[in-house]
Amino acid sequence: MAKCAQCGRNLPGLSFGKKICQWCLEYEAAKRGETSEDAVQRVMPAPWLRHAGGRPVTQAIFGINAAVFLGMVLSGVSVTDPTSHDLVHWGANAAQLTLSGDWWRLFTNVFLHIGFIHIALNMWCLWSLGTLAEPLYGSWTYAAVYLICGVSGSVASIWWHPNGVSAGASGAIFGLAGALLASIKYGEFSLPRSMMGSQVSGLLAFLAYNLIFGVLSGTTDNAAHVGGLAAGLVLGVLIARAASGGNAGVARVAVLSIVALLVGGAWLWLEHSRGAQARNSRAYQLLGQRQNPEAIAELKQLVGKDPKFITGHFALATAYQRAGQYREAERELQGILQIEPDNRWANYELGINYLSENKIDQAKKLFSSRIALNGKDSDSHYGLGLALAAEQNQQAAIEEFKTVTQLDPAAGGAFYEMGNSYLKLKKYDQALAAFLAGQQQAGDDFYLESGLAEAYQAKGMKAEAAEAQRKAAQLKAQESDD
Repeated sequence: MAKCAQCGRNLPGLSFGKKICQWCLEYEAAKRGETSEDAVQRVMPAPWLRHAGGRPVTQAIFGINAAVFLGMVLSGVSVTDPTSHDLVHWGANAAQLTLSGDWWRLFTNVFLHIGFIHIALNMWCLWSLGTLAEPLYGSWTYAAVYLICGVSGSVASIWWHPNGVSAGASGAIFGLAGALLASIKYGEFSLPRSMMGSQVSGLLAFLAYNLIFGVLSGTTDNAAHVGGLAAGLVLGVLIARAASGGNAGVARVAVLSIVALLVGGAWLWLEHSRGAQARNSRAYQLLGQRQNPEAIAELKQLVGKDPKFITGHFALATAYQRAGQYREAERELQGILQIEPDNRWANYELGINYLSENKIDQAKKLFSSRIALNGKDSDSHYGLGLALAAEQNQQAAIEEFKTVTQLDPAAGGAFYEMGNSYLKLKKYDQALAAFLAGQQQAGDDFYLESGLAEAYQAKGMKAEAAEAQRKAAQLKAQESDD
């Protein structure tokens, strides 16, 4: 849209070239005495003026970013290459955490940076754009635009990078650039057209360079850039069209509220569609770190929010089993079977849990019923073999384990349990054969080596027993390192 070269007001459509609005023409004519003394100049809305004064919000945002970075450095975080763990600790945006209840990371990551170069570049851009944007919008509108665009960038980052860790003010900064660009395009300013043209060119160059650099670098979070930019463009257009005047406080509140609700709606949709899986991933991460109390607390919240989320119940049952809380694990597994009675893994794990609780008869009944439904269910045969071995019916257990190896020749665990049952029957040659067959199928394994060592020792083969014990210890150490 063409603008007046003198006052910045919008000109009528199809106005091209360096034009002056009708109001300025009449005003200049009056100054030159070319109009009669009683002529009345038409009343037109005043152009959008910049606010006088300092840049308190820009300075405050700059100071917060600098203080956070200084705090990180003083706490021992690397100045040039902070780890993901460090960033998460200080409030970075990570889908597994942000979608698991840490919604505040949508805000905190905007004030967090990944090394000195990152914060230096972002603060330089912030200062340059803030010098333009804060006097234009006024401090409170400018602050709201900054935060809304920052959160919009955070939401877009989670949507595009569900497994990454992100941080930085660039989403909010791109939002400022987008808002300025849209406002200059659609607003009326008390600036000459030539000056506004140079600002538009500078803003477009800034956006293009950073977006292209983000694509080429492969490590820049362009999703946050685009998310912040989109929110900024919308805000800039709406403010310029509906709330540019100095007395447009109510209109600005309405505009900011509408865009904030849109961003919030996008976040709620993302949390609804991916939140459960993110919380589950977080819990499994805690399980992998052997932090059972934390994992149990997370998973209890998860299944409490969505009682029919089967994966969450499975994870919670696993956490309880690792903590030795078998009664609680049984409750979770039975809850899964109430939702899906034929769930194969829930039935198997419940049977194994019965064995951990020494409920051998219940385990036998469960596995036998599963075999009656499907005689080729190798897991149920394996579970029944464990139950029979637990009640010292070793020969019957061996038959079940043999069935497992026929159905699934790669089942190293069945060979190991078969060898153990042979050892208890003092059939050492058969035990050795079972352990060696397991090695052929499953490769090196701590449990198979331990079984071999025991069988060799029982046969008086001390050298072979010592070698098997040495290899078992080596395998155990490797597992610990992993």
